[in-house]
Formats: sequence, structure tokens, C-alpha cells
Amino acid sequence: MLIETRPATDPEIAALVVAQQRELREADGGLDGQVTITHDDIRYLAVVVDGRAVACGGVQALDDGAGEIKRMYVRPAYRGRGIARQLLTALEELAFQHGHRRVCLETGTYLPAAIGLYTSCGYEPIPVYGEYVDNPYSVCFAKRLPVPA
Repeated sequence: MLIETRPATDPEIAALVVAQQRELREADGGLDGQVTITHDDIRYLAVVVDGRAVACGGVQALDDGAGEIKRMYVRPAYRGRGIARQLLTALEELAFQHGHRRVCLETGTYLPAAIGLYTSCGYEPIPVYGEYVDNPYSVCFAKRLPVPA
């Protein structure tokens, strides 16, 4: 397994984001307000297994200087192998390298596995922010990144 940076225009990243959005629509039952705003300024990482990107995630800068974890997704056939946890750690490192000392993220109330991952990795609930404020299905989390010794 390899975790590498990819541009937002990478076709494998695009395919993973489309798969993520499709799966979210199935999970949320087409809930109102579930609109994804696409940003070109997300720095993406891809998890590559046997030459194929099987997971992705990105970091986007927020106005307050924090980084936001975006588009975390692992293809279903690759779940249960610890890939999401390793990807999240790599995304935190990427955020730190770009000057963020705190990372935030949003997920849906209907995604208990995602919520479990984030809380088990040290993320704490925070009030919804930004584009998620009016979405009753959004829950947000944050984590302060430790400064390396």
C-alpha cells in the first residue's frame, strides 16, 4: 500500500469522489440539503493498492487557518483493513506540513462508522460551521495537531 499526493484533476481521484457521493446519496436517502460544493483548492492523497487508487481524502484551508479534511472515502472492497485510519493520519500530516495546527471535518449523522473512526482518532465534536450550518444532518469534529518534538 502506498499513500501519495494527487492533483484534484486526477481521474482516479475524480472517480473516487463520484463513488463517495453516490454512496452518500444512498446512505442518506436523498436528504434535502445534502449538496456537495466542489473546491479546486483541496490537496488530495490517494491510497494505492496494486497500482489502483482505492481510497482518497483531501485537506482544504479554512478561513480561520485550520485545515478541513474533505472527501474521505475507501472503496467498499478495501474496508476493514485499517486504510481509513492510515489515510486520516497521512491527511493530518499533510495539514500540518501546510501550516495547519488544527483540523476540522464534517460527516453525516447517518454515518456511524465514520463518526466512530473520527472519535477513536481523537476528534472531538464541535458546533457545525461554514456551509454545514443549515444542514440538520451534519456533525462536525476537530482535532488539535501535536507539534513534533
